[in-house]
Amino acid sequence: MTALESILLAEIERESVIPFDRFMRLALYHPQDGYYERGVSVGRAGDFYTSVSVGRLFAELVAGEFSRWVRGGIPDGVVQWVECGAHHGQFAADFLDAIGAMEPELSARLIYVIVEPSQRRRERQGEALARYAPRVLWVEGMEKLEERSIRGVVFSNELLDAMPVQRYGWDARLGRWFEWGMAMGRGEWVWERIPLTAERSRGLNRFLEGLSAGDRAMIGLLESVLPDGFTLDLSEEALAWWGCAAARLELGRLMAFDYGLSRMELMSAGRSAGTLRAYHEHRLTDQVLSRVGEQDLTAHVDWDGVEECGRGCGLRTIVRMQQGRWLAGLTMQGQVIGPGLERQFQTLVHPAHLGATHSILIQAR
Repeated sequence: MTALESILLAEIERESVIPFDRFMRLALYHPQDGYYERGVSVGRAGDFYTSVSVGRLFAELVAGEFSRWVRGGIPDGVVQWVECGAHHGQFAADFLDAIGAMEPELSARLIYVIVEPSQRRRERQGEALARYAPRVLWVEGMEKLEERSIRGVVFSNELLDAMPVQRYGWDARLGRWFEWGMAMGRGEWVWERIPLTAERSRGLNRFLEGLSAGDRAMIGLLESVLPDGFTLDLSEEALAWWGCAAARLELGRLMAFDYGLSRMELMSAGRSAGTLRAYHEHRLTDQVLSRVGEQDLTAHVDWDGVEECGRGCGLRTIVRMQQGRWLAGLTMQGQVIGPGLERQFQTLVHPAHLGATHSILIQAR
């Protein structure tokens, strides 16, 4: 048994059952043994691909759009690019290279901020970005930045889908929702049903109340035929993070690339087991309780919930669409694909690759 499994077992022996979001938080973010603390590689040698690991083109396309917006939105003074979930710093390096090549004037007034709670990851990123010091700054959390202090962009790529989720299940016999937790049974981790408390049901209530009147009527009908154990994976942490980031924005944009669905898509019959999955050596599996701390865990983002959170903070939505459509649209605005990068572009925009699986949400103040 690993050290991380021993920590989980001790909690379960104390509580008998723990909610899944606690398990996911420890498995991914434990300060010594969590998955993201292990220096996991991304790309061909890792467990999964991201748009960043495809190559430098992703950052170049985003940098081109950023420079076009800054010319019209923040024509002078300091401008910030705030990245959350920077992994090994590859996007930051590619982005700063691109801005330096295409917009030297913008490069001179740009401050690159990385939001990173892990000391170990900050050290790795610092080594990768040493040539850009002191233009790159680090903060431990978004809450460390002052409210209305950012003039620029807050950016994330596959961050929200890795935030811990609560797993809500439907009890067909009792006609009510419960929460999935985990326990130990016969020497292995097992799923356990936990009665919902008022505090723990807030995410579910927000989700259901956010449906339109017509959709709510449909949900009432759906609940009568939902299969026992139908599961919704929802992250209150993702919404809280988005709200915190919105509060820090004085002028600019919140930009997120991620897996995500609408509320009605999350409620579809084809997703009765929820969207929670694990990635290990590029293999997608629903065995999320195995290989604790040794595999990535991810769940689709509730884009409706995130978008509503931003609107509640005074932001307006300017883009919400599939990644491929948005990136392809940049080329119609004059963005040039450099020689030898055509394959990267195809991977980023083609529906059979990342173009349809990933979406982008941009909100602005």
